[in-house]
Amino acid sequence: METFAPPRPLVDNPRFEEQRRAALAGLESARLDAPLTGLVAAFNRLGCCFTLQSCWGHFLYPGESDPHNLAPLPPPGKVGMVEYRIAYVALCIDNSPRGRALFGALRRVADIDPGRVQFGSADWFWTRQVNSYAIQVMPERFRNRDRARLELAEAREVERLRASMFDRLEQLLATLM
Repeated sequence: METFAPPRPLVDNPRFEEQRRAALAGLESARLDAPLTGLVAAFNRLGCCFTLQSCWGHFLYPGESDPHNLAPLPPPGKVGMVEYRIAYVALCIDNSPRGRALFGALRRVADIDPGRVQFGSADWFWTRQVNSYAIQVMPERFRNRDRARLELAEAREVERLRASMFDRLEQLLATLM
């Protein structure tokens, strides 16, 4: 799955409201990663966007094989390599003044660490939904993948950045409400 490409420019989408209603009607909160339920709900209250998919970002390693694991990484020395499954929020943004402001704000959130946090367009989302974007935490060298094998030290930095990105998104949404 290609998860990242540079952000495409917003385009006119006369079906945005119809697509938004359909997406929100089909949203199953029970299927969301628990730490993201409030964030997804806040994005969907904005009116200038709707969420497409999201993932908290999960770490798998010897002794932890649950693909929906929410536990923090173990302390140093307990494991060597970790499989990281990408943390992201994908959403569709309306080409409106509020949508363009959100677009710019999301680009700035990615500035917390451009080598590991990216904002862009996912080609496979865009083919289904114009004006779709993702903000994700993934080391730059793996930005086009949805999972990567990382040394524990790097995984711990990714874990820290995941928390930072989601905190920044919550702060951003609080200012936009």
